[in-house]
Amino acid sequence: MVGRVVVVFLGGTISMATDPEAGGNVPTLAGAEILERTPGLDALADVEPIDLGRVPASHFTLPRLLEIGRTITDALDRPEIDGAVVVQGTDAMEETAFLWDLVLRSEKPVAVTGAMRAASEPGYDGPANLRDAVAAAASPSLRGEGVAVVMAGEVHAADDVAKTHASSPGTFRSPNRGPLATVDRGEVHVLARRAGRRHVDAAEAAEPVRLVTAVVGDDGALVRASAADASGIVVAATGAGNTSAAMLEAASEAMARDVAVVLATRCLAGRASTGYAFPGGGATWVRAGALLAGTLSGPKARIALALGLGAGLERDALAGLLDPDRG
Repeated sequence: MVGRVVVVFLGGTISMATDPEAGGNVPTLAGAEILERTPGLDALADVEPIDLGRVPASHFTLPRLLEIGRTITDALDRPEIDGAVVVQGTDAMEETAFLWDLVLRSEKPVAVTGAMRAASEPGYDGPANLRDAVAAAASPSLRGEGVAVVMAGEVHAADDVAKTHASSPGTFRSPNRGPLATVDRGEVHVLARRAGRRHVDAAEAAEPVRLVTAVVGDDGALVRASAADASGIVVAATGAGNTSAAMLEAASEAMARDVAVVLATRCLAGRASTGYAFPGGGATWVRAGALLAGTLSGPKARIALALGLGAGLERDALAGLLDPDRG
């Protein structure tokens, strides 16, 4: 007996085709048209589509993502639904999947998928990814594993997945822990289990929360400008959490005004830490009051900070949300 899966269509490259007048890919296919191009779904699950439009992922806002999260929650609360798929653009997929992973409480699987090639291009990968995502969402073996990105035959946990290439179909990787599972001809093969999931009860996100990336010779001006009206700032530091002394000085001024500051690493994997104590080193950031992001990337740390502040979390709870495994 096949399960029943809700498929929420949001748009993205999977819905796009080349428009010669526009000079590139534009939103074209509705959810029903994508389903028509995806044979074999009925062998995996009974699919219930919810079409929410055709919006590029780069156009999403945090309030809109929270609204979509409530739509997913309503679907998963129905006892006859076994899981959900979200079909969207890949540009912000690592952020959107993580946001929903934070706010959704259901044990039912949620698979986020899309395409790297538009429907009018050779090698259109949308149908294969959609089939794999439906298989993952219907699979009892992925219950309790939270929201996952399902692309190119792999299942990646939302808190670790990263888009590592601008155009390759195999762009999505889990740089810290590797994939949770693979999908082969509709069969889900579990490779690993998540150690735990973060949760936050957030009806809204604090805004603005800004992300600043440390670079050589940074004079702190971007941090200072970002802090002028920010609820919080995430600094993606070099290496294990190191910046110029000027950048730390600017952030310290912000923290003195009760602006929440989080320190992440700009590296693809690993974490910011307190291993270095020179001015601008990770240890000096923490002594000045910055919170550490654990293995969260800068964009994901920004999502967690915005939702945590929106939920009214105090400092210790924010620290736990960002890095549950902190020592």
